[in-house]
Amino acid sequence: MTPNPSDLELRTLAAASVSDVLAKLKTGSDGLSGQEVKARLETYGPNIAGGRDSSPLLLELWNKFKNPLNILLFGLAGLSWLLSDLRSAAVIATMVVLSIGLGFIQEHRSSKAAAKLANMVRVEVMVKRQGAAGADAEGFAAIPLDGLVPGDIVKLSAGDMVPADVRLCSANDLYVNQSTLTGESMPVEKNDAIAKVTDENPLALPNICFMGSSISSGYGTAVVVHTGDATSFGTLARQIMAADTETSFDRGIRSFSWLMLRFILVMVPLVFLINGLTKHDWLEALFFAVAVAVGLAPEMLPMIVTVNLAQGAMAMAKKHAIVKRLDAIQNFGAMDVLCTDKTGTLTQDRVVLKLHLDVAGHNDDNVLKYAYLNSHFQSGLRNLLDVAIQNHAELEEHLSVDGGYSKIDEIPFDFNRRRLSVVVGTPEGKTLLICKGAVEEVLAVCADCRTADGSRPLDAAHRTSIADVTARLNGDGFRVIALGTREIAEPKSSYHAGDEAGLTLQGFVAFLDPPKETAAAALAALAASGVSIKILTGDNDLVTLKTCRDVGLTVTGVATGHEIEAMDDEALRKAIERTNVFAKVSPAQKARIIAALQASDHVVGFLGDGINDGPALKRADVGISVDTAADIAKESADIILLEKNLAILNEGVLEGRRVFGNIVKYIKMGASSSFGNMFSVLGASMFLPFLPMAPLQVLANNLLYDFSQTTIPTDTVDEEYLQQPRKWEIGNIMRFMLFIGPMSSIFDYATYFTMLYVFDAWSNPSLFQTGWFVESILSQTLIIHVIRTKKRPFIDSWASPPLIISTIIICAIAVALPYSPLAGTLGLQPLPLLYWPIVASFLVGYAVLTTIVKTWFIRKWGM
Repeated sequence: MTPNPSDLELRTLAAASVSDVLAKLKTGSDGLSGQEVKARLETYGPNIAGGRDSSPLLLELWNKFKNPLNILLFGLAGLSWLLSDLRSAAVIATMVVLSIGLGFIQEHRSSKAAAKLANMVRVEVMVKRQGAAGADAEGFAAIPLDGLVPGDIVKLSAGDMVPADVRLCSANDLYVNQSTLTGESMPVEKNDAIAKVTDENPLALPNICFMGSSISSGYGTAVVVHTGDATSFGTLARQIMAADTETSFDRGIRSFSWLMLRFILVMVPLVFLINGLTKHDWLEALFFAVAVAVGLAPEMLPMIVTVNLAQGAMAMAKKHAIVKRLDAIQNFGAMDVLCTDKTGTLTQDRVVLKLHLDVAGHNDDNVLKYAYLNSHFQSGLRNLLDVAIQNHAELEEHLSVDGGYSKIDEIPFDFNRRRLSVVVGTPEGKTLLICKGAVEEVLAVCADCRTADGSRPLDAAHRTSIADVTARLNGDGFRVIALGTREIAEPKSSYHAGDEAGLTLQGFVAFLDPPKETAAAALAALAASGVSIKILTGDNDLVTLKTCRDVGLTVTGVATGHEIEAMDDEALRKAIERTNVFAKVSPAQKARIIAALQASDHVVGFLGDGINDGPALKRADVGISVDTAADIAKESADIILLEKNLAILNEGVLEGRRVFGNIVKYIKMGASSSFGNMFSVLGASMFLPFLPMAPLQVLANNLLYDFSQTTIPTDTVDEEYLQQPRKWEIGNIMRFMLFIGPMSSIFDYATYFTMLYVFDAWSNPSLFQTGWFVESILSQTLIIHVIRTKKRPFIDSWASPPLIISTIIICAIAVALPYSPLAGTLGLQPLPLLYWPIVASFLVGYAVLTTIVKTWFIRKWGM
């Protein structure tokens, strides 16, 4: 097989020196000029992988058309045209165009609006370019990801998404997570050395990083080789996009569509045969069967789904939540467990350094000095703790950081060690390693501790005393970080994690992140909405429990990462049902907890913003992040919050249930109406000497009914319906169809009896057909108001004004048609005066009976 040209180029550059690579890409260590960037952007296009730019209008239209229901209806319209029934062909085509057109217009508008909103959530990359404005001390400035071109020099650090396929120019303990491309969750080490190239997978090249991967730890610089669709990720994205990912919601809609199609395939031939055999006019029977097929097809379903989802997305945008994937709205409504981190969700995300203590718990300025030096010289992703330390800017001048101290090397943070060390030269000419990290992890590499009496071995007594100090701080809600140091007797140019040994514990810095004032109310609102909260945090259990008490979250159980590691999958599934606080968990453990919840039939949302939240965000049914999150978190999320607020989440949950509720309304009404019509049509076809309704009348009836349904997306949803998670239940819909559908047939047969025996329509087919035509439209249109709510219609629950108005308009048209100029075209005639009170009584009886059966159904099986 011929090798991919892109892979060949990557192998060639991997085997070349950095200077040769820069020369081949016609760039330099100081980056590209503005003019060259512009030229390359025109040549290579924006750095967008997988064709995420907007689709052509014709392609959007085609995507709306290629629905099995639409294809069936267009086929029926073509058949009617071939049979010279041009009026029926026109009516069928009108219905399909109405469905496709309304859906296309709404989705196109929402897509453009979503694109504008997406610009508010920008992923940026640090690039070195000649004469760039706003550049830092090293010459790097932030630009939008899509503005990157081959030859750009980029800076990579922990938490960054790799912005393109790049060749490393420098690297310091750089570990990259390539799971998006390889499926392997463990990070791999990368370096800038010349590689020995083989025919192995390009992803294994040690000095090449690929778009779609992320920096787990360390830092480095690189030159861009490929951008956009030319990247390995771009190739993968195109393959994925060629086959759309199907969600449970998509599967539910598809299964309902095929249910109705199978229903049509059985019903229509039966209607054709019965009418052909009893009326002996096979052509007319064929016309009628085609019309019945159209009447049974839920042709407005694609439009109803699209409009509901689009309106939900726009409603959430007004509440400061950007929906990246429309289907996520429905999953939001189905969510019954929300997993979230602690910092910034239950707390204010405003960390303040309160204490700097020695090992005995006494105030110590030396500890603050070491913490400041570590944060100042570290080059990875600065978290809120570093920011809080850096706020002590008065130390910079006091310590003569820029003049007296100098950075020699760095051992970057990673989530396994949970430590970060810098090696600095001191004003006295010594070399000092300063390590900062989680208490347990720093203690693990310490041999001594500094006390008031000097340095002492870190024996059991000191460890017990230290544990008491940190436990007391944790219990008061402080986040505690330990500081250890070691003077390097034999300095060298490069240091690694193995050098973090034999340290002297200097003490601790303690931080407070105050709880949010709104957290308690938001948690109560989510609980009232049937969503349970589970805290997944890397922080320790004592701090987390204090925060839970502050915000009124009742703790039902606590499990630590160490305990989870010892559990098999079955034990974990049992533990997660009784536990709602998971402390000191790793990124992989967060994803495993979510998977266990999903295995127990929960729909899980995850709210996270850190570089360690990427796996959990991808694993969750609904990944939620914030616009200030790390790049990997924003890319992994389905929904982006413009502010990190649990109250917004509850509003999103309710909006998702509203959207789902309105979609299910249409499905239930369409399914039950079709099932009832089956009994009515079959019965009438067997005993009547003529067609129960002319083909054109069936089509006109269905067209009017479809118009009345277009306002369902505007309808309100009962508050009771919003209180519990809503999942797709095709079984419940089928039961609803079986019990509610026949109710309409009872009153259809009552109308048949009235027309035949009260108005003697045996010899007047037009009168019979007019009577059923009007009753059918009125009953189908009015029954919407019964089925749309579990309450009593027009007494306890009212529909939205647009739905009420559309109902009135369609009913008025139905009443007026027999007396209008269109009556002759449709084969209608004026109805006797006595018809109207009789049909009015039928409608009242239908509404009452359906309400009774509906109430019984809801009590037995739910809404």
